[in-house]
Amino acid sequence: MTYDLAPGADFSAFLRKTPKGETSLELLVKGARCAGCLAKIEKAVAQLPGVDTARLNLTTGKLTVTYRGEGDPAAVVRTLDGLGYPATPYDPGQAALAHDAEGRRLTLALAVAGFGAMNAMMFSVPVWAGLFGQELGVGARTMMMWASAAVGAPCAIYAGRPFFESAWRSLKRGRANMDVPISIGVILTLVISFVETVLRGRDAYFDAAVSLLFLLLIGRWLDHQLRAKAKSAAADLLAMQAPVAAVVGPDGLERRTPLSEVAVGDVLIVRPGERAPVDGEVVDGISTLDNALLTGETRPVEIRPGGVMQAGALNLTAAIRVRALARSEDSAVAAIARLVEAGTQSKSLYVRLADKAAAIYVPVVHTLAAVTFAGGWALGLGPREALLRAVAVLIITCPCALGLAVPAVQITASGRLFRKGVLVKSGAALERLAEVDHVVLDKTGVLTEGRPKLIDAPAHLVAMAAPLARASAHPLAKALAAEAGPGPMAEGVVEQAGQGVEGLIDGRRARLGRAAYVGAPDGSASETELWFGFEGDTKIRFRFSDQLRADAAETVAGLKQRGLTVEILSGDLRGPVAKAAEDAGIDSWRSGLTPQEKAQAIEALAAQGRKVLMVGDGLNDAAALAKAHAAMAPGSALEASQNAADLVFSGEGLGAIVEAVDVARSARGRALENFGFSALYNIVAAPAAMAGLVNPLIAALAMSGSSLVVTLNALRLARAGRS
Repeated sequence: MTYDLAPGADFSAFLRKTPKGETSLELLVKGARCAGCLAKIEKAVAQLPGVDTARLNLTTGKLTVTYRGEGDPAAVVRTLDGLGYPATPYDPGQAALAHDAEGRRLTLALAVAGFGAMNAMMFSVPVWAGLFGQELGVGARTMMMWASAAVGAPCAIYAGRPFFESAWRSLKRGRANMDVPISIGVILTLVISFVETVLRGRDAYFDAAVSLLFLLLIGRWLDHQLRAKAKSAAADLLAMQAPVAAVVGPDGLERRTPLSEVAVGDVLIVRPGERAPVDGEVVDGISTLDNALLTGETRPVEIRPGGVMQAGALNLTAAIRVRALARSEDSAVAAIARLVEAGTQSKSLYVRLADKAAAIYVPVVHTLAAVTFAGGWALGLGPREALLRAVAVLIITCPCALGLAVPAVQITASGRLFRKGVLVKSGAALERLAEVDHVVLDKTGVLTEGRPKLIDAPAHLVAMAAPLARASAHPLAKALAAEAGPGPMAEGVVEQAGQGVEGLIDGRRARLGRAAYVGAPDGSASETELWFGFEGDTKIRFRFSDQLRADAAETVAGLKQRGLTVEILSGDLRGPVAKAAEDAGIDSWRSGLTPQEKAQAIEALAAQGRKVLMVGDGLNDAAALAKAHAAMAPGSALEASQNAADLVFSGEGLGAIVEAVDVARSARGRALENFGFSALYNIVAAPAAMAGLVNPLIAALAMSGSSLVVTLNALRLARAGRS
């Protein structure tokens, strides 16, 4: 599908409301490849009237614009066009096609540049051999230079098209991106080489021009592949949704319908072995589901009429009919995919520093090149030698290494963690996680399996409390509801986080939750408990047991070995918390905390200078997760907790916490190494080029080599993950 994006077109159809009620616009931006492009686009769009935020994802090419009130999409498109970046409404299919087309174009350009570099070098080597006492005659040297030109110049012109076109779009609009000095350097190198060849001079640099482009294209191709890997995590998740759905029409006949055309309210058939295409409510049939993709829970779960089946869930035993509750782009799988994509969307401190450095690159390097040319000529070098030095400055100071220093590390680290079952929601999260020195763990659902079992409860009492339990998402209430089985739900239900749930059962007001909330005596207990009672009636106590996760003690020991202190903050009773702390090897713990008290405890630790990692899963943990320096939540956690967390991990173990800390620390080290290398490179390279110590060929090798170094250094994270 294509769209008319002429400046006068009406774009109101492309505006949409976010879950937070904001107005947003998503565009596919073409031609943005570097940190400088990103900073330029975000700054220009953010300054438009009514725009609240503008965030460009270089990985997918998607620009997300949110507005304060009503938005003007046409103004955004005009601004992007003025900057030299054409835009279309974001369509994942079109984005994939554009990404594939760019990959093919880069591969072809790289192949041409490689051919040209090798063959131009073949003719240049005899000319350069004069350095070793094997001087060619003027005629032979000139012939070799023309042969090098015949191969190198056409290849350089073709292979340089991605850079030339980008630079031309930028210059047409009165601006200069980082491809401008590269293009100027290549063109001047070719011009100087032709002049030298015509005048039968000593030196020509056709091999340098095409070698520069070859090495630049290697870096750009690697960057393209890194982005593809980052995007594949979200794409792999979305691929878990069926491409078509079996929709039952009003006439009762089944029709195969494209996933994008499934509407809310449609009735679908999901057969054994198929995944749910969208989120839906079961209206007919009983089956079991595998929700491992969504929650990490490997145990099959029974689903009955009235139950909710999330997109991506695998139907195991029987065909069921499901009424769609959301479109495919609003499904649970799509939400997880957005979490993955968000890992490359937000920017860490290191990325912001690199953006600022890249933003001042063009004026600074042009000034240095001009000073080198003018100064060299004034000092008697002559225009030819002065121009060669200026070209070397343009080539050798390209900040590609600086632009790749952090994004390459973030993409690689996020990919490694994704393979371990950890979704990173922002690049800044890894930076913060690397700084933590104290870990706070919730008990229920984090240290324990979160599958409490009811102990010795009479069936008639369970049935009495079940209507309120079915209305709550708390693990204890869910265990009580599961014991009772399907049945009616209480009316007028209100849940108070960290306290309990209240509602009407057959017209009588009842409460289920903490002892104090229900009005029961608050005594010490050795088991986890829930209290239930009707207003003015006898209170009933339900006792539960919850198994500690198999690797809880090992995880705590691993965190301590890494110099981290560990603590439990729980809303549960003193007895169960003390037992869990003892079994897990944790000395510091607090019990009976409300959500506000948990958040206050995190704030108190921060006031002491501690950098806290909070790991929680319940509604009562959301505030504490938001207050912590870094936050993690299991995939089985409530949506509020996942939204407040920086990282979400799946599976039944806690080893992902240790893995995430290790990767975050390694990523910080790699990023600092890349920064240090990039800074040292520019400190040495720029003065060397200005002093005439390097020619354009050496400048091309040095600049491209620096980009390869930082990229390969980032890839060490991936290799470490496979070892």
